[in-house]
Amino acid sequence: MARINNLSRAMSGMLSYKQEGNTLVINTESGIMRIIAYSPNTIRVTISHDGQFDEFSYAIVGQASSFEPKFTFTDDEITIDTGPIVTRISTKPVRIRFFNATGDLLNEDEPGFGTSFLGTEITTYKKLQGEERFIGLGEKTGNLNRRGEGYTNWNTDAFGYRGTTDPIYMSIPFYMGILENRHVYGIFLDNTYKTHFNFAASNNRFASFTVDDGDMNYYFFHDENVASIIRHYTELTGRMPMPPKWSLGLQQCRYSYYPDTEVKTLARTFREKQIPCDVIYLDIHYMDKYKVFTWHRDYFKDPKGMLDELKAQNFHTVVIVDPGIKVERNYAPFEEGLARNLFIKYQDGTNYEGAVWPGWCNFPDFTNPETRDWWGKWFQGYIDAGLDGFWNDMNEPATWGQRMPDNLEFHYEGDTASHKKGRNVYGFQMARATYEGSKALMNGKRPFILTRAGYSGVQRYSAVWTGDNTSNEEHLTLGVRLVNSLGLSGVAFAGMDVGGFDGECTPKLFGRWVSVGAFSPMFRIHSMIDSRDSEPWSYGEGIEFLCRNYIGLRYQMLPYLYSVFYEATQTGMPVARSLAIDYTYDLRILNFHYHNEYLFGPFILVGPVASEQEFARLLLPGTHGWFDLYTDEWYEGNETMIDESPLDKLPLFVKGSAIIPMQDVVQSTADRSCKTLQIHIYNGIEPAEFIYYEDDGDSYAYETGAYYRRSMQNNPRARKFEMLAAEGQFASQYSNIKILFHGCPPMTSVTVNGENAPISVTDDYVFMPPIPKFDPLGVPGESSALTLQTISFPNFSHQVLVDWNYSEGTDRNPKTGPRK
Repeated sequence: MARINNLSRAMSGMLSYKQEGNTLVINTESGIMRIIAYSPNTIRVTISHDGQFDEFSYAIVGQASSFEPKFTFTDDEITIDTGPIVTRISTKPVRIRFFNATGDLLNEDEPGFGTSFLGTEITTYKKLQGEERFIGLGEKTGNLNRRGEGYTNWNTDAFGYRGTTDPIYMSIPFYMGILENRHVYGIFLDNTYKTHFNFAASNNRFASFTVDDGDMNYYFFHDENVASIIRHYTELTGRMPMPPKWSLGLQQCRYSYYPDTEVKTLARTFREKQIPCDVIYLDIHYMDKYKVFTWHRDYFKDPKGMLDELKAQNFHTVVIVDPGIKVERNYAPFEEGLARNLFIKYQDGTNYEGAVWPGWCNFPDFTNPETRDWWGKWFQGYIDAGLDGFWNDMNEPATWGQRMPDNLEFHYEGDTASHKKGRNVYGFQMARATYEGSKALMNGKRPFILTRAGYSGVQRYSAVWTGDNTSNEEHLTLGVRLVNSLGLSGVAFAGMDVGGFDGECTPKLFGRWVSVGAFSPMFRIHSMIDSRDSEPWSYGEGIEFLCRNYIGLRYQMLPYLYSVFYEATQTGMPVARSLAIDYTYDLRILNFHYHNEYLFGPFILVGPVASEQEFARLLLPGTHGWFDLYTDEWYEGNETMIDESPLDKLPLFVKGSAIIPMQDVVQSTADRSCKTLQIHIYNGIEPAEFIYYEDDGDSYAYETGAYYRRSMQNNPRARKFEMLAAEGQFASQYSNIKILFHGCPPMTSVTVNGENAPISVTDDYVFMPPIPKFDPLGVPGESSALTLQTISFPNFSHQVLVDWNYSEGTDRNPKTGPRK
C-alpha cells in the first residue's frame, strides 16, 4: 500500500502546455498549473496536484476582462504581457516572476521552492525583495507592517483576544507588498480551507502562503498605488451598497438592555440630554430562552408597540440573531429546518448538535441556497414588528467547547464539503442570507446587517465589527489598526466596540474612546453584562460633555461622511484609511509610534492616543501641509511633531486645500431641519477635489438615478472654488450654502458666479463648544472658536464658481504663514 509522501516536493519542469485565449495550462510531473490573464492588472494562478481545478468561489463576482494579452514562447520561458504586468514563467523548473511594464521586478517565486506540495498542503514560496513590507490580511492583530510575522485564517470565537492573538473572527486572505523600488502589488489567495501566511517569520529567505487542502488559487494585482490595488481587488470581490443613513449615526449597545422599560428609558435619556443617537441594540435577552426569531414574553410583551415608540423618537432598533436553532419540539424554526433537511450534518447523515446559548442546537447550512432562502423568510416577523437592522453573532460558528468536528458536511452549493472547507465561509453566507432575506421583505428599504465572522466579499452584504474586545488602552489603538486593516482589505464599513466589551472601562478611557469612535466608519458603544453602565452620561458630567461634543461633531460631519461612504461603493476605498494608502513609501508610517494614525475620508488626519497621554507624538506626512482642526494653525507637513492632547482634544488635522461639507448638529440622521450646507474650504498649495453626494438615505432609488452628486474643486493658488452642475434626479436637502474659509488672509472681495458676495466674519465655535470648567477630571475648558471669513448663497444646482481676492501684496501661501 502506497504511503502519502511526507516530504515537501517542489513543482518540477514543464512536460507540456496549452494556450487558448487568455489562458495558459502547464502540465508537470508534480501538478498542473493554469495562468489566466484575468484583466490587464490581474493575473490568476491556479495549481492543482490532482489534475482538476475547483472553479467555484463565494468571493468572486468580477468577470474576466475581454482583451488580448501577448504570449511569447521559447524553450526556457513563456511570457504573458498584459501591458501593466509582464508574467514570465520559466519551464525548467516551473517558476513565476511578475514584472511591471518597464521591466522592474515586482514578485517572484523562491527559485528553490516555487510552489511545493506536502501531503494535501500546497505552499507557494515568494523570494523576499530586499526590505519588502507587507500590509493587509483584514482582521489581524499585530502591527500595520506584517513583516516578520505569521498568520492563520480560521474563523475563531476569540473572546477577550489580545494584541497578538491569531486567528480571531474573520478570514480575508488578501495582502499587499510594498517594494523598495516604489512599486506595490497585491495577492488574494482564494481558498476557504485553513490557510497560512508567513511574511519572513523565523526566516530571512521567503514569504509564503499555504492552503491545507484544495487548489493553490491566487490572484496577483499590480497598479501604480495602493488605492488602485484595492480598486482591482474590490472589482473582483465586490463593494458595499449604500448603507442606510441611520447606520452612520451613534449606535448604543449593551449585553443586554431589558426589559422594554429600560430600552424606552435609554432612548428618552438620549433625547433629554441632547446627545445625538440613531440606533439601539437588543442582545440575547430579548429572546425567549435565547431562541432566535422569538421575543421574551415578560421582558418584551408588546415588541411592535415598543419599536413604534422608538421610531417616533427617530431610533432604529437592531437585534442580535445567532445561527444556533434550539433542538426543541414545537419550536417552528427547528421543526421546519428538520423537515426540510436544512441543517449541517455528520458524514452519516445525522444532524450535528452543538451547545450554545439556547442549549443543544442544530445549525442551518448556509452554503445551501435553499437554507438561505428559508432563513431569509424568517425575518418577516421581525420586520413586521418594525425592525430593520440585524446583528449576526456567534457565526464563526461558535459553540461551547470551541471545536466543531471536521467530519461535518456542508452542502456547498451542491458540491459537498467538509467542515475544513466550509467553516471560513459560514459567517459570510449567514450574512448573505440575512441581507438578501431582509432586503426582499423591506419593500425597497435598505437593511443594516452587522456580522462578526466572514470571508473575502463579505462587504457586499454586511458591516463588520471586531468582536469581543477588552476595556484597556491596548484595545483602543488595536481596534483602530483592525478597522484600518479591514479597510485595506475591502471592508469599508467596520468598527470596534467603543469602550471595550469585556471588563470595566474607566472614565478617561471611555471619553477618549468615544472621541476616536466618532471617527470610525461604524460608531457603536457596547459593553458586557455585569459591568458598569457605559452610556455617554455614565462616567460623570465632564465625560458626558466630552461625549456630547464628539458625537455632535460626527453628526455635523454627516454630509462629508455620507459622501465618503458613496466613494466606497464606487471604488472600494475605505472610510478609515491607513496612511499606507496615500503615503505608501514614507516608511515612517510603519513605525509603531505612527502606525495607528489614519485618514478619515480623504482630508481629516486622526491621531489616536491613549487616554492618559497629554502629549501625542505624531507624523504629519506629505508636502501639502496640514491645519490643526481646532485652531487652524498651519504645519508644512512631512515632519514629526509633539502635539498637546488633553482628554478633550483628540489630535485632528485637516489636509491643506481640503473641502469638508458639514451641517448643524442634529439629534438623529432623520432630522432634515438643517437647510444650510456648510462647506469648509482650506487654504493650501495644490488643487483638491471632493465628490459630494446625497440620496434619500433609505431606499435603493439611487440605483435608478435618484441621487444628488456634484464635484467640488478647490484651487487656493488660483483663488477659486468651483461646484460643477449637480447630477442625478434627487433634490438636495439643503436650500442654502455657507462657505467658511480657513487659513486665508483677510479678503477684499468675493464673487459668486461673477456677482459680489458679502463677506461676514464669525468667531462662534465651529467644531465643538468648550467643556465646562466644573469637569471633575479637570479637563481644560478652552474654546475651539475660530475667526473665519464666510459667504452665503442659495444652493444653485447649476455650476457655481467662487472667486476671491486679497489686499495687494498679501502673502497668500500658507507654506510661508505662521506655524507653531
